[in-house]
Amino acid sequence: MSKIVILAETGSDITEEVAKEYGIKLVPMHVSFGKDTKDDGTFPAEEIYAYYEKTGELPRTSGSVPEDFRRVIAEIREEDPECELLYLAYSAVTTCSYQSAQIAIDTDDIERIACVDTKHVAAGQYMVVVETAKAIKAHPEWTLSEAKEAAEKISASVHMCFIPDTLKFLRAGGRVSNGAAIAGELLKLHPQIEILDGYLQATKKHRGKMKKIAVKVIPEYIKEQKLDLSELYLIWSPGMDEHTKEIAENAAKECGVKKITWVRTGGVITCHGGPGAFGVVGICREG
Repeated sequence: MSKIVILAETGSDITEEVAKEYGIKLVPMHVSFGKDTKDDGTFPAEEIYAYYEKTGELPRTSGSVPEDFRRVIAEIREEDPECELLYLAYSAVTTCSYQSAQIAIDTDDIERIACVDTKHVAAGQYMVVVETAKAIKAHPEWTLSEAKEAAEKISASVHMCFIPDTLKFLRAGGRVSNGAAIAGELLKLHPQIEILDGYLQATKKHRGKMKKIAVKVIPEYIKEQKLDLSELYLIWSPGMDEHTKEIAENAAKECGVKKITWVRTGGVITCHGGPGAFGVVGICREG
């Protein structure tokens, strides 16, 4: 039976170590600093903050283009010509990547490639990809169709929310008005952004410092989404202090979480969340 290789974008924030462990292949998304465009994952997120402070402009993000997919697929085929590919995509309503992949796939190869819109971004996509990789490893007898079906079920079971520590980046990116951002900063309000059917939507507002918010959000989100306590992903963007991370981790442990995986934001999601953002990702195994 052919080996199944998982394909995802760098916007998933999957580390090189994790990608190597599960044999995941990553296709670059991109971040543009004025006329200079860099592949996501090839530079520290702190460069985004420095560029914004220097220019007052937010770097622009863009999805993977067809040539990115052609190059990575060719590399995979060179390593293993007989393998099948399962592409677990960054939310299709947020980027051109999914469409680019459809353009890039050769008609002669189409039966050996399955595509799933995970309807997730960043660490949410990360969890979908890793959970699918674990499932495929546990079921080496699966066909590509069976692996795709499993990935779709996992995608529907993963839940993600994140809370920006500042609204400056959302304002700079045009996602909140200038007046709303100023009011939010003055009142110390932080929107809770959830990924719902692929879209980033503000569902709640929190007031206060991130330390207080994290302790409140973790048990609430676990209960609301009925998240499995065997593992929880906690998102952090550069700028979050270690004390906040320690408090958040303790709050998760108090809820009964057995394993905590911290996910550092990469270039794409950092452009939206800014410094010091926090988030929670988990999977509901009920139903």
